[in-house]
Amino acid sequence: MEWKEVKGRQDKGDIRVFALSTCIWCQKAKNLIETSHVTYKFVYVDHLDGAEREEALEQMQKYTTNVSFPVVVIDDETVIQGFKEEEIRSAIGV
Repeated sequence: MEWKEVKGRQDKGDIRVFALSTCIWCQKAKNLIETSHVTYKFVYVDHLDGAEREEALEQMQKYTTNVSFPVVVIDDETVIQGFKEEEIRSAIGV
């Protein structure tokens, strides 16, 4: 599975977003992080097939039992499911 990286400040930790390309809440989460000029990685799970999709879903299940999007993971410790603007801002320090 290939993560796409968006460059920005790298002092906010390892930020990853599991998203769907058609999900407005996923786009809002990505836009919030991106406009904060923070480096993050994302993957569109709906663009994956077969083993790659299974791998993404297995990774998501490490963080949440409810498969819904987006899932924002910061340093493998903080998990924010759904678009929760204030929680995301607080977690990335913006």
